[in-house]
Amino acid sequence: MNKLADEEQTVASPGVISRKQIIAAVVFAVIAAFLASVVPTIEIAWVSAILMLTIYLFAFEVVGVDVAAASVMVLLGLTSLLAPFMGLEQGLVDNRHLFDGFSSNAVMSIIAVMIIGAGLDKTGIMSKVAAFILSVGGTTETRIIPIISATVGFISSFMQNVGAAALFLPVVSRISARSGLPMSRLLMPMGFTAILGGTMTMVGSSPLILLNDLILTSNKALPADQQMDTWGLFSVTPVGAALIVTGIAYFVIAGRFVLPKTKSESSTSGSDAMQYFQDVYGVNYSLSEVVVRDGSPLIGKLIDEVESVCRIRIIATKRPSDDIRIGPGALARDVEIEAGMILGVIADPEKLEQFAEKGHLKKFKQLRTFSEDLSTSKTGIAEVVIPPGSSLIGKSARDVWMRKTYGLAMIGLHRNGETLREGDDIRNMKLIAGDTLVVHTPWLALERIEKSNDFVVVTTEYPREEESRPHKILPASIFFGIALFMVLFTDIRLSVALLTGAMGMVLSGVLNIEEAYEAVSWKTVFLLASLIPLGLAVETTGTAKWIADQVLLVVGHMDIWVIQLAIALLATFFTLVMSNVGATVLLVPLAVNIAIGAGANPAVFALTVAIATSNSFLIPTHQVNALIMGPAGYRVSDFLKAGSIMTVLFLVVMMIMMNLVF
Repeated sequence: MNKLADEEQTVASPGVISRKQIIAAVVFAVIAAFLASVVPTIEIAWVSAILMLTIYLFAFEVVGVDVAAASVMVLLGLTSLLAPFMGLEQGLVDNRHLFDGFSSNAVMSIIAVMIIGAGLDKTGIMSKVAAFILSVGGTTETRIIPIISATVGFISSFMQNVGAAALFLPVVSRISARSGLPMSRLLMPMGFTAILGGTMTMVGSSPLILLNDLILTSNKALPADQQMDTWGLFSVTPVGAALIVTGIAYFVIAGRFVLPKTKSESSTSGSDAMQYFQDVYGVNYSLSEVVVRDGSPLIGKLIDEVESVCRIRIIATKRPSDDIRIGPGALARDVEIEAGMILGVIADPEKLEQFAEKGHLKKFKQLRTFSEDLSTSKTGIAEVVIPPGSSLIGKSARDVWMRKTYGLAMIGLHRNGETLREGDDIRNMKLIAGDTLVVHTPWLALERIEKSNDFVVVTTEYPREEESRPHKILPASIFFGIALFMVLFTDIRLSVALLTGAMGMVLSGVLNIEEAYEAVSWKTVFLLASLIPLGLAVETTGTAKWIADQVLLVVGHMDIWVIQLAIALLATFFTLVMSNVGATVLLVPLAVNIAIGAGANPAVFALTVAIATSNSFLIPTHQVNALIMGPAGYRVSDFLKAGSIMTVLFLVVMMIMMNLVF
């Protein structure tokens, strides 16, 4: 089932409540009722109930996560009206601040980085980055995932992790299209490593940036002999590096078990398309890249005679001193084969092997030179029909130079219930009305002939070639550089710095304003903005402090490492239901006081809180998780499956490294 079908299923399912969801609802209701009986205030009771409702809606997907978040926001707003009936003096959240999330620094930053990422992609920069990664990593998960993840993790250590993830989102999209690997297999490792990268330096995440200020504030209330030193820029690097390595190793080793598997989004490219043409026409073709070695018997021969004898089709060429030739006006049958020439060939796998062997050619396992130009996002196999009245009737493909004129490399001709192939002299056969041509073509060429009266294009679901603007690379790079400089070297707000880059790209024509709007995932925006009031309610009503106090009552008398682990668990829980900054501000003073009482190092306990607030993998409430959820088609259950193990690994590695290093 493709992504569209998944989305339709997700939309259609909310009206049907399963038995599992009903049982879970009863369990969550019982837990909420129990909490209401033990909490100290009615405000905490109601917030706990709404918190349980939110977790239930997210975990069991009764409705979409963005719908659930927006509904919870509205419910919090209605508490102002229903306060007398709920036993409250006022609403749980002041309605004047209910929609503050939509103008928050985090949400505006996400909007800006989405626009910046789209601008960089429009210029072709991201395509080049993707092509480089593919040339190094090939098309296998176990090689691509470490390269992408390590790169994003490093970038994330010096800028906001959501910014690093958003900037690489178009790169991963390109890599997915060219490698045939689903986005769902690549985006979660990239996103998780972007979060982990925030633990590499003291400027990698908001909690770590904030930590030294919180330490200085705490010092004001401490005696001179208990004063804490602030942390240096790279103090946390050993811990962060270990976490990044762990995250990459986790997905390389266990990725095939924990990452969701989805089919190609396009039914006309990749393995799905090949399977379709094999089922319907009996053609079984593969695409390969070969190099003509010195001394090859093919040297000096024309493409035309080589194709006819070897029963292959050459769809792209590259001379040592020439550009890549593919598509209309670029490649013709009278081109002479030279030593060192690189050929893109499509043929039956058996014929392809025979061609490489007889021609003494060097054959590559994956596309290298043509990895971008022959990617499934740019080229593929299609069906076109010769209609009555076509000017091509009575002419052969050879007569009209079909490959050179139209960009259609014919690999099959279906006529009267029979499919003929290369080697059956199909290019010399006079075309008749009703002939179905199976062709390999650039999608841009197919888009052009859709307007021609000489063909009827049957394959309509293919990637439309978007207008790229390589001439805008300079302004795009300048405004991206300005934004990055402001993020790294000034104290200006992150959202302002990134919006400077985003609006610079719009004003300089890298993107028009409509394209900027389309670049924004509004589902992500509503998900994050709608959750911010819940975090505010958890903080302001004393719910967070009460939960922390209860946990510490249980573990306060235990070994220091157990207390430290409990604080890390608290930070992990709070960062799932409120902002990581809010969790840090709340827990650092508590952690400092507990450490002093237990005879531990208070600065280390404070650092434990700031690092543990990056342990946010279970549900898509973290900005990065919300960002990748839509493009990859993830469900909450996917995060629970992969994130639960990552959460445990994070805690184990963090505790071991902190006790070794500090």
